[in-house]
Amino acid sequence: MKKKIICTIGPSSSSKKVLSGLKKNGVDIFRINLSHTSSKQLSGKINLLKKNKIKNICIDTEGAQIRTTKVKKKIYFKKNKKVKIYIKNSFSNKNNIYLYPNFNLMTVKVDSKIFIGFDNLEIKILKKNVKEKFLVGKVTNHGLLESNKSVHFSCNIKLPPLTEKDIAAVKYSIKKGVKIFAMSFVNSHKDVDKIRELIGKKSFLISKIETDNAIRNLKSISKKSNALLIDRGDLSRYVRIEKIPLAQRYICSIAKENKTPVYVATNLLESMVKNIQPTRAESNDIFTTLENGADGLVLAAESAIGSYPILAAKFLKDCIKVFAHKKKISDKNLYLLN
Repeated sequence: MKKKIICTIGPSSSSKKVLSGLKKNGVDIFRINLSHTSSKQLSGKINLLKKNKIKNICIDTEGAQIRTTKVKKKIYFKKNKKVKIYIKNSFSNKNNIYLYPNFNLMTVKVDSKIFIGFDNLEIKILKKNVKEKFLVGKVTNHGLLESNKSVHFSCNIKLPPLTEKDIAAVKYSIKKGVKIFAMSFVNSHKDVDKIRELIGKKSFLISKIETDNAIRNLKSISKKSNALLIDRGDLSRYVRIEKIPLAQRYICSIAKENKTPVYVATNLLESMVKNIQPTRAESNDIFTTLENGADGLVLAAESAIGSYPILAAKFLKDCIKVFAHKKKISDKNLYLLN
């Protein structure tokens, strides 16, 4: 099976020149991330890809995920600062943090913790104001608050597998001829059934493995999906980071048992968001990921907001090529390393 390259569309990859360069460098699927695409922007992105003769468009849902609202500029929260937390569609500020989508904030337990983004911002819940429906928390680990960052709770929060925005976007995309969909924060095969009802049997469904529940229910999820996608970033909220390689290897092995393709995302080439060349560690990570059995590699920030989206795609293509030749390298043909 040919190894696939999936790239995420964003400001850095929205020009005709870059899209052409990505296609020439082996990108197979172009991903639209609904977590960073408004309902108004969706039609423009789909039309842009179609205008550039791109057929394999993937719509990636927000799923059961809580996020921060927008901030006018990044806000630094120092340790021990007290903040109020609301469900509200408004700009967060230095005293109030607003979250979306709507859910029952009062189900959050006192003494539980909130983790925001991947910048280590951590808040302990001190008390609830049930009448005015907000939480009071204290920063236990300093960090930056930015727009539209993922939010995780140490206690269980029940959320529907698809947001209202997801449902509307999926229905619209189907009308526009989109046939590939990725479902975020799948927890069980029942979540897979939910989106399958929307997209039909003929659409290609990628279930994203990024929670501990998804790992527990991996076999049943795998059987009902056309492919799996390991999101190592969000998964690291549930699996200790030093165990992520083990989790990746396990997920790949289960996918192989069920003959389900598996793709891997997050931090493959994070350094190339700003730098023209990747690190040796990234090169080694990609090779190991392919050895684990990955059928595809995903560019996220690298292609969406990075400075070198085409070079990032080219590097993945080159890594895949080298991996394909690994068995041919011996003492007699070391020239293959050049």
